[in-house]
Amino acid sequence: MTDLKHVGRFLNTGRKCLVAYRTLPGDSHHCLVIPTETLDDSYHDALISLVESNSAQNAHEFAEVLARNTFPDGSVMLASLHKTGKLQKVPTDEIEMLPNFQTRIKLDELNFIIAQQLGVSVNDLAMTDPKKIKQDEPETEIREVGSVDEIPSASVEFDDTLPKDEKARKLRGQADKLSKEAARLRRLAEELVPMKKKNDASKVE
Repeated sequence: MTDLKHVGRFLNTGRKCLVAYRTLPGDSHHCLVIPTETLDDSYHDALISLVESNSAQNAHEFAEVLARNTFPDGSVMLASLHKTGKLQKVPTDEIEMLPNFQTRIKLDELNFIIAQQLGVSVNDLAMTDPKKIKQDEPETEIREVGSVDEIPSASVEFDDTLPKDEKARKLRGQADKLSKEAARLRRLAEELVPMKKKNDASKVE
């Protein structure tokens, strides 16, 4: 099955949702999602059909295509979902993205990795259009991510009586673990939002 962007679920309940906005302007710790189980059948089917479309899969945010498409009753999807209270604001660390049956990644982790790839901070990620990111623009160092949940963290506690070689061994072991975790997260991010190739400026995601 082809990977699908914008598809996730609530970590606490396991219920499926579609992610309209991965982050919000001025609030990088929250997203807007559409709980699909609360929708009428006609709305549900229309949204599933849309999220599987090429336009949705090529969109940076699902809300972009929601604003350009209508439900069977003729109402604009994004406006209708907002009006009927179907857009739910949720912390990004409570949503898990599910591009396929094998891949899972928390939305806050995905946002951090995407921000790194685009050379912006997580706080600036909301509605950042990858088309406007210059290919030759160097990645900026991300000094503030807003939450420790956005990056893998680890600490090493030492007994002061340990010899230097033992401390060095533990540090190398911890570095290996972090390297493996970083590689795993980058692989998951690449599956969800492929990096642009420098020799292909037309490829967005």
